[in-house]
Amino acid sequence: MSTPPAALRMVEVSGAEALWLVEGSALGRLVYAQRDQTVVRPGRHMWEYGRLVVRTPAPAAAVPATATYQVDEVRAATGTGWSVTLAGPAEVITDPDEAAHYRRTLTGWSHGPHDTLLRIHPKTVNGFRLARAEA
Repeated sequence: MSTPPAALRMVEVSGAEALWLVEGSALGRLVYAQRDQTVVRPGRHMWEYGRLVVRTPAPAAAVPATATYQVDEVRAATGTGWSVTLAGPAEVITDPDEAAHYRRTLTGWSHGPHDTLLRIHPKTVNGFRLARAEA
């Protein structure tokens, strides 16, 4: 049985908690603009040394200098969960040894020219929890 929307509220989380939520998850979405359109691609990620490493099926040439990554976990039955958005400079990982390490660590969505590894240096991190409203 789902929770009625009126019984839920959004609660902003601190940056530290938002990063903790991202670190404890593995799936998200890379979001960027391309030719006046918003592109959304699935991604697998890991938090490492204050940066987010993402493996995504996007052409490396299409990834802009600044990218946004969104991670969430929402329970459909209750409507509760959380969502975090990170944005900042993005760089494609081109070093062969480093790329081989991340390809072993992060499962890919596809292989070939659209299998891109990138590193995002978050400048903004924000998030919220969807929680039950107190009576």
